[in-house]
Amino acid sequence: MRSTLVRGSAAAMLALAASLSSAQVQAAADVSTAADTSSASQPRVTISELPVPPTVPEDGVCTHPTGCVSADWGGIGTPGPARNARYVFLGITYAGAPASGPASIYTGPQVLVVRTDGATFPNGEAWKCLTCGVSYGFEIETSQFTYPPANELPDRKRVLVGNGILSCGADGAEYTVTDPRCTAANTRITPIYWNDKPLFEPDSNGINNGREWRLSPDGVHLVWDVLDYRALSEIPYVGRIAYDKENSRYELTGVSVLANSSAAYQPLVVEKGNQLRFNNAGMVGEPRGFTADGRATLGIQSVNSDSMDAWVTDLATGASRPVTRNAQYTDPMAASPDGKWLLAEEVRGSDRLDFISGMPGIPALTAHGGTAAYVAGIRNEGNRRYFSPWLVDPKTGDGFQINAGSDRNWNAAADPAWLADSTAVVYTENLACGANPTPHRCADSTEPGGRNSRLMIARFPDFKPTAPVTPAQVSDRTWGMPYDPDTTLPTAKAIPTGTYTLRGKTQGSATVQITNNSAGTQPLSVAVDYDNYSDDGTNIIDGTEKVERASNTALGCTPGTASALACLTWTEDLTLSGRHTGTKRTGPDGFTLGPSVMLRNDFQAVGTLTTTIDGTTYTQPANGH
Repeated sequence: MRSTLVRGSAAAMLALAASLSSAQVQAAADVSTAADTSSASQPRVTISELPVPPTVPEDGVCTHPTGCVSADWGGIGTPGPARNARYVFLGITYAGAPASGPASIYTGPQVLVVRTDGATFPNGEAWKCLTCGVSYGFEIETSQFTYPPANELPDRKRVLVGNGILSCGADGAEYTVTDPRCTAANTRITPIYWNDKPLFEPDSNGINNGREWRLSPDGVHLVWDVLDYRALSEIPYVGRIAYDKENSRYELTGVSVLANSSAAYQPLVVEKGNQLRFNNAGMVGEPRGFTADGRATLGIQSVNSDSMDAWVTDLATGASRPVTRNAQYTDPMAASPDGKWLLAEEVRGSDRLDFISGMPGIPALTAHGGTAAYVAGIRNEGNRRYFSPWLVDPKTGDGFQINAGSDRNWNAAADPAWLADSTAVVYTENLACGANPTPHRCADSTEPGGRNSRLMIARFPDFKPTAPVTPAQVSDRTWGMPYDPDTTLPTAKAIPTGTYTLRGKTQGSATVQITNNSAGTQPLSVAVDYDNYSDDGTNIIDGTEKVERASNTALGCTPGTASALACLTWTEDLTLSGRHTGTKRTGPDGFTLGPSVMLRNDFQAVGTLTTTIDGTTYTQPANGH
């Protein structure tokens, strides 16, 4: 089965797909050079802040007539795309509102529309709250207003906010949401249902009825996933939003599971003579949105060993291709409306993951042993996210960090949002140590009111305004499997215990030993011996590596622990030659991570793992960091 888990926040575990993928394109990727473009080819960038409501005073009492934003980490939430380049949507958390009176509606999680052109709304401010004081029923989960991102539908009279769709006017979706005639009194939010209950509503086990949804540019299709903490599994879905007039709500219909047990959609295939082949198909993992034309999903999976990159997967065929190069870890991302660019928030360049992800040219073989969720957890350190915005050419994977040289204590947060004319991108930053100053010490915020979040806009002066790509007519029939709530999804057959060979695309080979559990359903270890292996002819790998499930009482893994919550031990002794030189080595007892790194983003390891590239040595974080 492809997926096993990921994504994390302060309150939820990270879930990712246990990924394997083709070394094609990526084998030449390198943490320090391969994804950089020359300065001559880099478009100019100017970065500034967009206006937001005033910060709540230290005494917690807001006197501003249209509300104050919380000073807390994450007080400014996720931006979302509008269909007009003069606007962007924004999830925020209001604080300090009075208990009664007109200003009492400016409280808690809400969705704003913010002007990007320097103009103001009739209220004299550059923002307008869309959800404050509006009508909605018990089904609407307001915690989801700040994330996932709000998104305007093509008619510009409806906006996806949280798990519902907002519209205004006496007779339904009558006005654009920026129209002064759109008021709290004539605005409503209609819920979205799936499985005959509201989207996101948790069951008795705490498993949400869908999460992390993203709207297609066609305004019709939605992609989301279900994360099961008990089995550490994450299953992606796609469906059509249809209005159910009888029940006065929206329903997700024509739903497909974006997974398929057929061998054609498995990441690693066994061929004649026990030869292994990477297969670029069905690489969704955790869904992160859509391409500009809506024909394909964005997702995250491994390309290089111990690294997570962005992938595009065609909804009709399941064909996949990587669109970033050795991001080390990425998941917040957005395609520009004209389809020319991807803004991906990557860990690359932060030095956080170089000790485990930095060596180029290693195929993602050990990912078959379940490394993805563990690696994903390392990229967070408490409230420090290590994300930076990278502008990437999705055709080549080349890109650059648009805010290089900025204060490293301000990290990019959640999803970016492009302006409708593809000339600028908006993203939120959080102060890494703002909410937990010990042990993550850094300078106090100098933002107004000392708030620990801010809204940034990166403009690209060399980009001429362009029209969005016209969305394709996408069938509800996908490469995945039709969803039936009464049918258990079939899982892919595991690669049998045995010894296999993977040939390098240009030279050499890797001998792979896979050992499964007694039921043959889960790999317990994957060991690889590389002999002059290279996929690109410039990065050559020799030596051995192994990952295996283990017990370690110090890390909370004891015999009898659920296999999904086992510790994972790396044993590495690799040498890199060719274009770059280096080593990737563990200490005598290997390098072991416990489940806390993926459950709580709490890095706790036993043993050491060190990578040296071209004379520069990268070591692991200290435990608890």
